[in-house]
Amino acid sequence: MLYNNIYKVKELSAHWLIIALAILLLPQAANAQDATYDTLSVIEPSLTHEDSVSLSKMGKKLEKDMKRDWSKWRPDPKRAMWLAIVIPGAGQIYNRKYWKLPIIYGGFLGCAYAMRWNNQMYMDYSQAYLDIMDNDPTTKSYTQFLHLGTEITSANEDRYKEIFKSRKNRYRRWRDLSFFCMLGVYALSIIDAYVDASLSTFDISDDLSLHIEPAVINNKAKVGNQNIAPYSETAKTSAIGISGALTF
Repeated sequence: MLYNNIYKVKELSAHWLIIALAILLLPQAANAQDATYDTLSVIEPSLTHEDSVSLSKMGKKLEKDMKRDWSKWRPDPKRAMWLAIVIPGAGQIYNRKYWKLPIIYGGFLGCAYAMRWNNQMYMDYSQAYLDIMDNDPTTKSYTQFLHLGTEITSANEDRYKEIFKSRKNRYRRWRDLSFFCMLGVYALSIIDAYVDASLSTFDISDDLSLHIEPAVINNKAKVGNQNIAPYSETAKTSAIGISGALTF
């Protein structure tokens, strides 16, 4: 009987000991959990309101670019100008005026061909002029410019010398002019790209009308004698007239 009582006392003491240890360890576990949460909150980046607004704007801009309405799109004049400066014809492509490309590139090709052909003729006539001016009978490149059966003699030599000299100078002048024409086409392509982009925002309306209506016209007139002080004073006068307004 005594042994049983002692066993019950030990069992109750063990239960109370477990309960006391649990009460002591609960605050420490809660503190450890809070520390773990604080550590995770420090490690994980927090998304502020400004960041969310920036992400929202970026998303809206990307969506707007993907769904761009090309019928309402207007080019930037400065961007069109710089594109035309860097690459001829790029400004017209940016302005979506593709039909101008054959005109621009056709002008470049035409000027390049004219410059090459005139330069070749200038070189040929320069060599012919040098050959006819020297006393070497073996240099007769000028014969390719003579008509069939024509020969250069002492009677007509001076005339052919003048002809070859004038043609040499003419083809050199035309070669240089072709180069400046190419620069002109390049400058016109830049100007066209800039002006076309600038006029894209110009409102072209079909309302072309002239409105005429009566109006009261106010006029200021000086009163008094010019030799008297009150001459500097003015008086308002009114008159009935017609005003016109042109809408275009």
